[in-house]
Amino acid sequence: MTETAAAPGTPAAPPESAPPELPMTRTCPYHPPKEYEDLRARGSVTRVRQFDGRPVWAVTGHAETRELMSHPAMSVNRFHPNFPMPIPALTQLQTPRSAAIGALIRTDPPEHTKQRRDILPSFTLKKIAGIKPEIEKTAARLADDMVAAGDSADLLDVYVKPLVAMVLSQLLGIPYEDRDHFEDLTYRRFDPEQVVDAMADLTDYLDRLLVAKETEPGEGLLDDLVTQVKAGTLDREELVRYALVLVIAGQETTANTIALGVLTLLEHPEQLAELRADSGLWRNAVEELLRFLSLTGGLSRVSTADVEVGGVTIREGDGIIFLNPAANRDEAQFERPNELDIHRNVRNHLSFGFGIHQCIGQNLARVELDVALRTLFDRVPDLRLDRPVDEIEVKQGLVFGLAELPVAW
Repeated sequence: MTETAAAPGTPAAPPESAPPELPMTRTCPYHPPKEYEDLRARGSVTRVRQFDGRPVWAVTGHAETRELMSHPAMSVNRFHPNFPMPIPALTQLQTPRSAAIGALIRTDPPEHTKQRRDILPSFTLKKIAGIKPEIEKTAARLADDMVAAGDSADLLDVYVKPLVAMVLSQLLGIPYEDRDHFEDLTYRRFDPEQVVDAMADLTDYLDRLLVAKETEPGEGLLDDLVTQVKAGTLDREELVRYALVLVIAGQETTANTIALGVLTLLEHPEQLAELRADSGLWRNAVEELLRFLSLTGGLSRVSTADVEVGGVTIREGDGIIFLNPAANRDEAQFERPNELDIHRNVRNHLSFGFGIHQCIGQNLARVELDVALRTLFDRVPDLRLDRPVDEIEVKQGLVFGLAELPVAW
C-alpha cells in the first residue's frame, strides 16, 4: 500500500505513534544514533518531525538515498518555506544575509552547473597529486614536532587542525605569511547561533586577498579564478563565495573525520596492527572509515514535484532529510554494516553524497585522510588515547565531531 504525504507544512502522524524527532544524538563517537535503526524499521523513507514540529521525510535506505539524490526534483533551495533545517542554528541560512555561504551547496542548476564547472578543474586527481608531497611533508613535520614537545597532547590542536588548514591554504593560494591568520579565522569556535556574523571577518580577508591577487597573482585555486575576474566572466563577490564554501564544507568535516579516524583505529587495535604491517591495506581502510564514520547529521532537500520512492509518495513542496550515516549502515547494501572491516571492498558509500551535489573535494579529502593517518601511525608507533573514550568531549550538530582528542605516547 502506498503512503501519501500530507499537504506541505501539514503534520501527518503514522497510525502507530507520533513521528520521531530530529536531530538525534550520537552516544558513541564512531556509531550513528541508535534511533536510526528504529527509523529504518519503520521504512526506508519515513515521516519524522523537525525540532520545530514540522514534518519532513527522513531517508535511511541506501538505494532510496541514491535514487533521490540523483532525482531532478530534489532541490537545495534553502529559501523554500518547507526546506528542512535539522538544527535550529541553520534557520539563519534562510535569511538574505546568508547568501555569501550558499554557492555550490545551496544552488540548483543551471547556476550550480556553472559554479561547479568553475571549481572542478582545481580538484582533479592530477591537481591533488601535485600537492600530495607537500601534505606528506607537513604531516611528518607536525607529527615530529608533537613528539619532540612532550609525551602527550591534544591531537586536534597540534596535528589535525594545522594539517587541514595548511592543505586548504595551499589549495586556495593563501600567502605563506598569512597562513597562521587564515587558520585562526577558519577555526574560531563561533557561537552556532551567530554563524552568519562569524563569517564576516573571513569574508573581508578573502575579499582583500583577491584584490591583491588581481595585481600580484600566485599559485592556487583563487589565482586560477582571478583570471576570470579580470576577464569579466566571473564576479569577485562570487569568487569570495566559492572560497567561503570550500572552507565551510571542507575544513571542519575533514578535520573531524581525521580525528575520529585516529580514535576509531585506536579502538580497533587488531586492525590498526594489520595496517602497520601491510601498507597496501590503507586504500580500503580509508574508504571503510569514510563509510563507517559518516559525520553528517542530515542533508536537506525540498521536492519540486511528486516522487514515488520506497513505497511512499513524496509530494511537491515536501521537505526531505537524507540521513547518510544510516544509509551507510544499511544491511541491504553492506554486510555486517555496524562492524569496522578494513578488508571490506567498499563501493557506493554515501559519505560524499551522490548526484549533482556530490562533494567536489572528495579526491582531496581521501588524500588528506590517508596521509594524515598513515603518517601519524608510522611516526608515532606508541600512540594511544590518554583518556577513556566515554570521557572524551564530543560535539553534536549538523557535522558530528570531537571537541578534543587527548593522546599520549
